[in-house]
Amino acid sequence: MKIKYPRTYHLPYSPSKTDDDKTLSSDAHFSDMEEVVVTIKMDGENCTVYNDGSIHARSLDGYGKPWQKIVKGIIQYWCYNIPDGWRVCGENLQATHSIKYTFMCREEMFQCFGIYNDKNECISWDDVQEYCINNGIEMVHQIYRGPYDKEKIMDKFNQFCDTMKILGQDVEGFVVRNAAAFHYDNFKDNVGKYVRAHHVQTDEHWTKHWENNDIIK
Repeated sequence: MKIKYPRTYHLPYSPSKTDDDKTLSSDAHFSDMEEVVVTIKMDGENCTVYNDGSIHARSLDGYGKPWQKIVKGIIQYWCYNIPDGWRVCGENLQATHSIKYTFMCREEMFQCFGIYNDKNECISWDDVQEYCINNGIEMVHQIYRGPYDKEKIMDKFNQFCDTMKILGQDVEGFVVRNAAAFHYDNFKDNVGKYVRAHHVQTDEHWTKHWENNDIIK
């Protein structure tokens, strides 16, 4: 069974939103969590992977696209290890959206940010890391882990942006998630995103005039 990835709501202090975006009324519930994990939000296409080698974007009919060809090749090395009823979710970074990326290797064009088990639970971050290490799956970059602290998170994010700016690379934003496991139905209460100001949303444009991101080797 194919399952659509949930909508990620913006954090209340996220500065860049489109007309159809949803925003959390408060971020206070993150403070009740033992730990949160903050990862860099990559500017790509949502991608869900199953053990039969099938994939789709956030929309269930989002498959068979030319900008999914490289990711289809990447997942063939590990998708057969996904347990029945599980799915691996990540970012398809083959095509340039608003940010042009240059990757060290082809495998970086799929970056995992979550895994769901056969009970439709998003497994803990520790379990995601262990699974990805054991199966050779790239993960999104982590910039913070600990108690929810907006000021510390923004400081870490700004430091990361400054470093990437030196390297000539833009950053879209970040995602906060509960480090513990949670059910799909409770996604909104466990995940939130921050998108930097003036991040251009170009989904309609890139699908019409798309090009591959670069790979060094």
